[in-house]
Amino acid sequence: MAVTDVYKALADETRRALLDELLTRDEQTLFELCSRLAMHHDLTPSRQAVSQHLDVLEAADLVRTERRGRYKLHTINTAPLAEISQRWPQRKAES
Repeated sequence: MAVTDVYKALADETRRALLDELLTRDEQTLFELCSRLAMHHDLTPSRQAVSQHLDVLEAADLVRTERRGRYKLHTINTAPLAEISQRWPQRKAES
């Protein structure tokens, strides 16, 4: 995973909303995520578009996907976000 993949993934509003929804409740299906985007973010992309967004997030290692039976469950991985905050730590207030 390249750091640029993380920035690319975070650059899109829909992908950030997907991460927000997965942070609220992990292990969601594509259908559940589409529904939550519509209900909580007033976003109505097609299931194919959401699937493509999830692919970008997975390529950046921000989302992990696991198949259980006939369902694909999506889970957030916050480790790449922690790496960003470690790269540019918050400055201490100057006195």
